[in-house]
Amino acid sequence: MKSIYGVGWQRLAEKVLQGSVITREEGLAIITADDDELLSMMQAAYQVRKYYYGKKVKLNLIINAKSGLCPEDCGYCSQSIVSKAPIVKYPLLEKQILVEGAHKAKELQVGTYCIVASGRGPTERELDQVVEAVREIKATLPMKICACLGILTDEQASRLYEAGVDRYNHNVNTSAGQFRRITSTHTYEDRIQTVEKAKLAGMSPCSGAIIGMGESDEEIVEIAFALRELDADSIPINFLNPIPGTPMENRRDLDPRKCLKVLALMRLVNPTKEIRVAGGREVNLGSLQSLSLYAANSVFVGDYLTTEGQEAEQDHRMIEELGFEVEQCAL
Repeated sequence: MKSIYGVGWQRLAEKVLQGSVITREEGLAIITADDDELLSMMQAAYQVRKYYYGKKVKLNLIINAKSGLCPEDCGYCSQSIVSKAPIVKYPLLEKQILVEGAHKAKELQVGTYCIVASGRGPTERELDQVVEAVREIKATLPMKICACLGILTDEQASRLYEAGVDRYNHNVNTSAGQFRRITSTHTYEDRIQTVEKAKLAGMSPCSGAIIGMGESDEEIVEIAFALRELDADSIPINFLNPIPGTPMENRRDLDPRKCLKVLALMRLVNPTKEIRVAGGREVNLGSLQSLSLYAANSVFVGDYLTTEGQEAEQDHRMIEELGFEVEQCAL
């Protein structure tokens, strides 16, 4: 197949760069394209990525600030109340540990330090600890801080912004139609509202998805356009890493080529946004990991929440071998 509905990959990239929005039909064509079209598709995605971000790669690092102890029933998560995964559980880390984590991140040339805590939303005590840690980090390091603490109130969002949190993450995770099959203890709208509260408070919105949870190709396209409508500045794309002990432990829906098509779709639907290849990339992309950066311009280094990532040195080497370079943080 040399074209999609009469539009070649090159012409699709040109359409995006001219400011037009691809159609949902074209989005579905990306996801369902023959594997023989993969390199041409990635070249189109790279044209758009290069136009907006050059060869820069943004590095992000997660600290699992609170592990387990979560009352939510998200089927993919090892920290949820329904999970039987043998993970380490602990309350919110003390301020000094959070601050030390930021300094370690800086040593790895990380531009965005992500403080992530399990739970439906932060208690006031937990919020106080995060606020104090953020203030100390911002006083000493030129680093962006992203917080991911669950569902927020307006007041909590304002406090985080005033403390210096640059970005707030709350993923939509999946399509609106599939959401109830994944989680029943909160709603898709709860997540949308939290992102909107973060925006209203002044924080940059970060929201993405977990691909590979049983969604259809049409739903993947729906997710890409939902994130566009949400106007998320940063879009982390996770690929399900099925963890033993979770309801989704036996799900294996992905292959590396499908993952790359998803990233190409996200870039072409959200051309100006930070597209981050996130959790599960090592498991699902395998030896094709480096190709992901032809569509994505951002990556997590180090470990995730309860699963291990590859060594940061390997990520730096991958970036260097591609002829790309780490983007230094500019506040």
